[in-house]
Amino acid sequence: MDIIARIAEELKIKKTQAEAAVNLIDEGNTIPFIARYRKEATGSLDDEQLRILGEKLEFYRALDARRADVFRLIDEQGKMTEELSTAIENAQTLAELEDIYRPYRPKRRTRASIAAEAGLTPLAELMLEQKPDINIDAEAENYINPEKKIESAADAINGAKDIIAEKVSDNAEFRKWIREYTYKYGKLVSKAKTEEDTVYRLYYDYNELLSKMPSHRVLAVDRGEKEGILTVKVDVEKDKIFDYLRGQMLTARECSATEYIRQATDDAYERLIAPSVQTEMRNTITDSAQEQAMRVFGENLKNLLMLPPVRGKVVMGFDPAYRTGCKIAIVNDVGDVLDTTVVYPTPPQNKTEEAKAKLKQLIAKHKVDIISIGNGTASKESEIFVADMIKEIDRNVSYIMTNEAGASVYSASKLASEEFPQFDVSIRSAVSIARRLQDPLAELVKIDPKAIGVGQYQHDMEQKALDNSLAGVVESCVSGVGADLNTASVSLLSHIAGINSKIAKSIYEYRTTVSRFKTRAELLKVKGIGEKAYKQCVGFLRVPESSEVLDNTSVHPESYDAAYSLLNLLGYEKADVSSRNLKDLKARLNAKGKESVAAQLGIGVPTLEDIVSELEKPGRDPRDELPPQILRTDAMDISSLKAGMEFVGTVRNVADFGAFVDIGVHQDGLVHISKLSDKFVKRAADVVKVGDIIKVRVIDVDVAKKRISLEKIR
Repeated sequence: MDIIARIAEELKIKKTQAEAAVNLIDEGNTIPFIARYRKEATGSLDDEQLRILGEKLEFYRALDARRADVFRLIDEQGKMTEELSTAIENAQTLAELEDIYRPYRPKRRTRASIAAEAGLTPLAELMLEQKPDINIDAEAENYINPEKKIESAADAINGAKDIIAEKVSDNAEFRKWIREYTYKYGKLVSKAKTEEDTVYRLYYDYNELLSKMPSHRVLAVDRGEKEGILTVKVDVEKDKIFDYLRGQMLTARECSATEYIRQATDDAYERLIAPSVQTEMRNTITDSAQEQAMRVFGENLKNLLMLPPVRGKVVMGFDPAYRTGCKIAIVNDVGDVLDTTVVYPTPPQNKTEEAKAKLKQLIAKHKVDIISIGNGTASKESEIFVADMIKEIDRNVSYIMTNEAGASVYSASKLASEEFPQFDVSIRSAVSIARRLQDPLAELVKIDPKAIGVGQYQHDMEQKALDNSLAGVVESCVSGVGADLNTASVSLLSHIAGINSKIAKSIYEYRTTVSRFKTRAELLKVKGIGEKAYKQCVGFLRVPESSEVLDNTSVHPESYDAAYSLLNLLGYEKADVSSRNLKDLKARLNAKGKESVAAQLGIGVPTLEDIVSELEKPGRDPRDELPPQILRTDAMDISSLKAGMEFVGTVRNVADFGAFVDIGVHQDGLVHISKLSDKFVKRAADVVKVGDIIKVRVIDVDVAKKRISLEKIR
């Protein structure tokens, strides 16, 4: 198999792009580095394309390794033929390879092998010849052998049928056809094992084509089966499969063997083929559903991590609770903790006035600008309390509901205890809720991505694959934004491309015990960073204080000479970068022509364009170009909603079937995929993403079930 050609075809890219990307990956380059600094080689493939390419590369190399194993194992048996060799070489999937190897795989004793041991193979072969002048019943008399438990002609015929059935089952072409037919026309059928009302009621009497079943339904049915609520099976029209097998095994003329072969082929399917193929189909749709769920999770996680930070504001983190009180932490504009307390405005204490007095005092003392309220337990009551309180304050204070998923995981972690040894677990959660507003990326990287709560059915997935997928997303986000070498936490640094947790700790130790970084080049003095690691990570790290102005950009040091040559060519000085005196840079470049300038500098046009963007806005944060998060000053309740009301809301989560939108009433509303656009939408993520600010209209409200149905206003 030409792996590179196949990957190029599947990704719809040029073979030269795929080949360049594979070579760069094999050389040990990270995905973010390739995506950012090797655009000329790959034709500007982005992070997502490169990660998919890497996954396909790993899969097809594993397939080729298995291909070599199958060839060797059959060859060692002395049974390799030119036809077999060609079939092995042409196999496109692992299932096809295993089908080819099936007849040669060492087997435990089967009905067919016992029959063969009893000497019934010649009778089976005679049956398959289907000669009209041969009487199989009479021939079977010759195989009676009580010593081998063949007591009658009927026993001999049954043994021969077992041999034929296994031969049919071992035929790779038959299995391929049945597999494809089952996937195309088979249905997944689920039934209830209980009469109790559960979240799986939709699937109590349910069936859908395997080939059409959406991933979220596959995962829901799988979970219902695992929890003992549902029975699940694959149902397919057997008669069509029987007809196919009989057509392959029977000649046109009837003979004494015809009915026996018909029985053997039917038995082959029922007993030997159907169970394994149907299991394969379940695994196939589950694997596909998990891959899709991981993609959705990854997209949601990326969009959550890339939410624009709220800069320059003093924030009060408000972690709601009932009996134990609401934990409060106030952080300054750079995230340092200024004050903490606990108040009891919620049931059962209901010390509303006392809580107001205490918080008003803290707001005035520390000049709080925004209150970040966690959206967990007691958040509804807390939001109403905060909305009422800020109406009584002269200072301009607003609030925002913040996704607190994972805050408790972080607060109980070793990292949190090292960061805030003086605080108990609950206060650490309040700090995290405050900081998530100021810099979502920097705070959320401290938490296991699976705990952030923007996936679907993540606990049902293959955990290693999910971890690898999400780690790649985090790495791309952190590297895309960049990190300040002198202020970034160990957690943030450890997600930079080319840096692991050990090197991140070395960087932290260097800047705290040896020296703050004065330039990027000083990274080479850090223990564990050699030339290779330096090359991969340095472009994603910033030193704003450096005398080298390009150290505060994503221009890679390997392109510094090209950047300064560009400035000279266009009539600028180095000082013009730091003074931001490059407003007509693009105009001058376009006047000379990008292609011409790139050729003079010895770089490609994509690299030239990246350098220009960085020179225009040194130290820029790509998140600042996104719509700001919605801040509120009043609260509504779900019971006050009416059909037809319109809101501006924030997309909190995206699933295959729709998007969940926060419209300020504590309970997120669902915009079903059918209500996202006037056009057909295959995936909700094609229309909206986590963090999007969209206009929605209320369609229906079920207060008892806390369900809000919305539609996106187009």
